[in-house]
Amino acid sequence: MNQLMKYDSLRDFISFLESKGELARIKEEVSRDLEISEITDRVCKSKINKALLFENIKGFSIPVLMNAFGSFNRMVWALGVNNIEEIADEIKTILKPELPEGLLDKIRMLPKLVEISNYPPKIIKSAPCQEIECEPDLDSLPVLKCWPGDGGRFITLPLVITKDPQTGIRNMGMYRMQVYDRTSTGMHWHAHKGGANHFRIASETDLKRFDIAVAIGADPATVYSATAPLPDNFDELLFAGFIRKRPVELVKCRTVDLEVPAHSEFILEGYVDIHERRREGPFGDHTGYYSLADDYPVFHVTLMTHRKDPIYPATVVGKPPMEDCYMAKATERIFLPILKLALPEIIDINLPIEGVFHNLAFVSIKKSYPGQARKVACALWGLGQMMFTKMIIIVDDDVDVQNISDVLWRLGNNVSPERDMMFVEGPLDVLDHASPTPLYGSKVMIDATKKLVEEGHPREWPDAINMHPDVKKRIDDIWNKLGL
Repeated sequence: MNQLMKYDSLRDFISFLESKGELARIKEEVSRDLEISEITDRVCKSKINKALLFENIKGFSIPVLMNAFGSFNRMVWALGVNNIEEIADEIKTILKPELPEGLLDKIRMLPKLVEISNYPPKIIKSAPCQEIECEPDLDSLPVLKCWPGDGGRFITLPLVITKDPQTGIRNMGMYRMQVYDRTSTGMHWHAHKGGANHFRIASETDLKRFDIAVAIGADPATVYSATAPLPDNFDELLFAGFIRKRPVELVKCRTVDLEVPAHSEFILEGYVDIHERRREGPFGDHTGYYSLADDYPVFHVTLMTHRKDPIYPATVVGKPPMEDCYMAKATERIFLPILKLALPEIIDINLPIEGVFHNLAFVSIKKSYPGQARKVACALWGLGQMMFTKMIIIVDDDVDVQNISDVLWRLGNNVSPERDMMFVEGPLDVLDHASPTPLYGSKVMIDATKKLVEEGHPREWPDAINMHPDVKKRIDDIWNKLGL
């Protein structure tokens, strides 16, 4: 790992991006309402794609950071590596460690074992995020209104920290928060997420108030970890430590029994009333459409702390490609080894940006028996957040699923619709507006693999057209001499 790419704070990452020429400082006065979003959307979709630090927000002295994760390079740098496959390769090593045969091999494994033991978060006594303590006033923050049809202004990069009331197990997730007034916001917990589960458990107890802490502006690996599709009860802060290769420093909150990332820019402490609901939304979402308004729990802020001269980070989502797409592609690569552990026939997977995470999955497999594509699809639908995938297209191992043109070519040529499409019903993402009912609906698997006789294809399957490798090598050797 590049030693320069270690960040204790968001500020460290900003400095690194600036050193790479990947940060633009915007000194022109702009409004937090719509204008920052429009500028960011244009930049994210253009050749001048950079992180943006808005230093002159109308009515505010706090600068706003946008698009920090909004490219493949910046996403890789955010995780402190030169290539995202470095993290995936390490996960492979941990999942399938080589057993030491002799004493020397055992000694060589010791540093790795020690390194793993250093990942858990570390509690410190005082922290930058508590340098300034003040009465809660959300109106003092340059919270964005992103799109014209939004129901209000939304905190879009919050790390929402809760604990299971029964076990004390921590969850850190990223759930948007609509600001209602100086001291309250919506808490947009999706039904399938860890924070919502903690809230359900709290609702089944005698608790009237459920404590919550929200961190805004932690180091980039910690921010990413809040979005990662980790197994239930796996600590996101431990995963962040694994990415960073050192523990995340935490500090105890002052009014609630929770710990928060010590180097965050802002901390909001407070609670959710178990019985209170309020209308939240609409919100211009990552699907490219507005998610509909609905009733959600209300977060009451009782204390706000922050760093001296804080920076407010935010994101805007909408029609792809946008910043969140690059975070999703990182997840695709990082978690591929885990999918392969469960389904070793999988060669690669592509969750195309156009599918906005949960609509499309292209999967290549090493096919060895009839019905294998159907088996793989059913297994994927049973794995964590893959349950939301509406359309799974499965191809053979000689297809590059990162090449959408190649996938669509096989889709058009290898599929007999009546035979090769399998429809099922099950859970869907809450943002899926096409389903007749929320959270539940139909999904499809399309088998675009070469068909076997046992799969109802008695005809001979043709070979794909490919040039002889010797000829290709010969032309490679003389290509520069052809004057083309």
